[in-house]
Amino acid sequence: MTNDIQRTPTAIDQIAEEWVDSLVDLDPTVGTYIGRTEGDGRYGDYSPAGHERFVAEAKKTIAQLDAARPVDSIDEVTKIDLRSELSLSVESSDAQLELRDLNVIASPAQEIREIFDLMPTKTVDDWANISSRLGNLPAAIDGYIETLRLGIERGVTPARRQVREVLAQAQRHAANDGFFAEFSANASLDSGTLPASLAKDLGLGARRSATAYDKLATFFRDELEGKATDEDAIGRELYTLASRRFLGATIDLDETYEWGIEELARMVDEQEKVADQIKPGASVLEAIAYLDTDPSRKLHGTQALQEWMQRTSDKAVADLAETQFDIPDEIKTIECMIAPTQEGGIYYTGPTDDFSRPGRMWWSVPVGVTEFDTWRELTTVYHEGVPGHHLQIGQAVYNRAKLNTWRRQLAGTSGHAEGWALYAERLMEQLGYLDDPADRLGMLDGQRMRAARVVLDIGVHLGKTLPDGSGPWTADYAFEFLGQNVNMNESFVKFEVNRYLGWPGQAPSYKVGQRIWEQLRDAAQKRQGDAFSIKEFHRTALDLGGVGLDTLRSALLK
Repeated sequence: MTNDIQRTPTAIDQIAEEWVDSLVDLDPTVGTYIGRTEGDGRYGDYSPAGHERFVAEAKKTIAQLDAARPVDSIDEVTKIDLRSELSLSVESSDAQLELRDLNVIASPAQEIREIFDLMPTKTVDDWANISSRLGNLPAAIDGYIETLRLGIERGVTPARRQVREVLAQAQRHAANDGFFAEFSANASLDSGTLPASLAKDLGLGARRSATAYDKLATFFRDELEGKATDEDAIGRELYTLASRRFLGATIDLDETYEWGIEELARMVDEQEKVADQIKPGASVLEAIAYLDTDPSRKLHGTQALQEWMQRTSDKAVADLAETQFDIPDEIKTIECMIAPTQEGGIYYTGPTDDFSRPGRMWWSVPVGVTEFDTWRELTTVYHEGVPGHHLQIGQAVYNRAKLNTWRRQLAGTSGHAEGWALYAERLMEQLGYLDDPADRLGMLDGQRMRAARVVLDIGVHLGKTLPDGSGPWTADYAFEFLGQNVNMNESFVKFEVNRYLGWPGQAPSYKVGQRIWEQLRDAAQKRQGDAFSIKEFHRTALDLGGVGLDTLRSALLK
């Protein structure tokens, strides 16, 4: 737990706070995410002009940081990490990545809709903000289309595969029974019904938003799909940039590819040994088939899933607060939610700065999926909750006595956060929470998938030789390869591979991040010997908040 001594803000803190202000002004959805409500009725400008304003502000902040002198180690981390993040944004702009910003999971096509999941809905004013944002959504879509059109003009376009998949997503949002229709139809207050005029405005805004997504789908079909590239792979130069952005570190991609192959083999070996414990002589597939017939490990329906997630999370918080971590009261609340979409995926959203909206674990259940296996999903709850994302991100938010708003709410990389979450899964195994071989098999199933996608992601985007030496990677082989290494249905495999193809560099950040977290812990233990305390190591690391992995390494080894 952080100490309560308030640190006097410095010039570098002020630069970071001003950057947050600028970012919230440029992109009010960022404000919604961190609990600043002044822009809750607006969107940022998704047009090329809006992007130019963002880059100009980033360059101005870089210049301010270059002129500022750190006064302590906290300042040093802020300066290094904020400057690195902004510089990578400028590099990405120079590479014109915004002109091809379209993928199945994390592009404006999803972000514009998903922000409604985080908006408060308790009061009339809350719904008035939602109504205003719905009214502004068509302009946001128009700006996004303008940016992608500029990409067409310059010959910088996303892959055709991504266009087709996101086209289908947009059509679902535009449907008469899509998200916007359902969202407005179910609008209500805790204390009663909405005023009739506001309900009418919400309905009108929802229809216009659905129409805007229909316009986006039409643009994808009639303009972008024909101009999109057939190539899924982005090549070494762009991949190196993407990898740095997701890790906050520079790694040897070729060495990491070979390590990924070795790590995958190690996960397979572990799984086979656990399968034999579950059913002597059984293969991994036979052990899974055996577990899938066990009614005691089944959940039926999303309500049962949500209730199980909540019970499991609450128990982990209570147990670990007593034995392994100093968990402040503010972080002891986590809400487990069934997401309003059905795209697939499980994710976490952090608390607001005042904890009025707690951290939340979201499960987006695909259409038609009604049964869930607890042995598969237990480790996921630890990954998203405690000691995973919720503990890590919640601790940073809580640490306001030391850290400026940017450090608490916005700093960090996928490699830092997802690496910690995978590290947390293994930690729970070491603490005995996965002693049941079935639960341990579920954890290893996830770890195997993360190792497989290190190989897949680097392999396909860099055109590496296949692990068996038979030829170069192709996107078509990627589907076959992942199917061989996960025990999930075909729709899951399809979504995941499309995610990797369209969001290069992100998928390996989990396992690479875990590797770096474990290396740092082992280095600290070796250096400190008998004086080493794992609890103190975790406290020191989490007190830094989100940082790039190179910054984490330098801070912990200093």
